[in-house]
Amino acid sequence: MHNVAKRLLTPGSAALAALLLAGSTAALAQEDTLTIYNGQHKDATLALIDGFEDKTGISVETRNGSSNELAHQIVEEGDRSPADIIYTEESTPLIMLAEKGLLATIDDSALANIPQEYQGDNGEWVGLLARSRVVVYNKDQIDEESLPGSVKDFADPEWDGRFAFVKTSGAFQKQLSAMIKLDGREAAKAWLEGLKNNGKVYRNNVAAMNAVERGEIPAALINNYYWDAKAREEGAENLDTRLYFFGTNDLGDLVTVSGAAILASSENRQAAQKFMTYATGEEGQQILTDESAQYPLNPDVDSKGLKPFSELTPPNGTLDLGEYSNGDAAIELLQEVGLL
Repeated sequence: MHNVAKRLLTPGSAALAALLLAGSTAALAQEDTLTIYNGQHKDATLALIDGFEDKTGISVETRNGSSNELAHQIVEEGDRSPADIIYTEESTPLIMLAEKGLLATIDDSALANIPQEYQGDNGEWVGLLARSRVVVYNKDQIDEESLPGSVKDFADPEWDGRFAFVKTSGAFQKQLSAMIKLDGREAAKAWLEGLKNNGKVYRNNVAAMNAVERGEIPAALINNYYWDAKAREEGAENLDTRLYFFGTNDLGDLVTVSGAAILASSENRQAAQKFMTYATGEEGQQILTDESAQYPLNPDVDSKGLKPFSELTPPNGTLDLGEYSNGDAAIELLQEVGLL
C-alpha cells in the first residue's frame, strides 16, 4: 500500500496526497479517542481512565461538571453532542436521558457484570458504584447508643447545636426529596425547619466530617465514602470518629447509585462499548472502589473494609434508582425555609 502511494506521488499531487493522509490520520485519531462527560469524583474517574487507556490504547478526554448540568447540556446538544459517554453521580440524569431516547443500548458484555436491578429497564445505562448516607460521630463526645433511631430525630430540640449538615450536598437534597415523596411535603418541611434550627451548616461533606473529627461538633450527616477513604488512608484506629448506620430502612440510610451510559449520537460506539465493559468488569470496578471508597456494583469485587453491601438497609429495602428523585421539589423547599 505504501509503495503504491509512493508511485502515485508526483510534484503536482504531493500537496493533495499530504492533505489526504493528514485527514485519514485525524479520522483514525478521532475513532481512537473517547469523550466522557463526567459528573463523578475526578480522581476515581481519572484512575479508571488510566487503567482503560493502558489496557486498550484508546485515548479518553473528559469534560467535568455536575451530573444534572451535563445531562441537560446533552439534551441541548442533541445529535451534535461531542460526548460518547456520560458518567453521573446519581441515576436520575441517566433515566431522564433514556426517556428522551438519547442513549444507546449497552452490550451484554458490560451488562452481565452488574446485577440487573442496577441497570436501566432496557439496558440504556448501568450502575457502577453506590454510596450510603450515614452519620459520622465523635466517639469521645457521644456514645453510639445515644445516637437517634432515625435521621428525622435530628429535628428534635435535644439535638440543638449537636450536629452538622451540608445543605448544598446533592445526596442531602436527595434525602430531602425522598422524604417529600415518602412522608409528604409538610412533614419534610417540618424536618428541614428542625435541621435549620438545630444544626450547623458546613460548605461540604469533608469540612463537616473534619469538624467532627476535631471535636467542634459531635455528629454530621455525610456519605459513607468520605469517612471510609479517610480511614483507609490514616487507619480507622487513629481516628476519633466512627460511622453510624441506623440499620432500620430509615431515610438516614438512603443508598444512591452512580452510573454510566453511551450516547445514541456517539460516533465511537465500539470504543465506548469497550469502556463500559472495562468499567463494569473486575479490574475497572476494583479501581473505582479503591480510589473512591464507594461500593462496587460488580458482586465479584472486594469493597475492602467497607460495611458489607449486603448489610445496608436503605428505605423500603431498595437502592434509589430515581424513584425518590425530585430535585426541583427539594430545592423549592430549601428556598422556602430559607436555607438556599
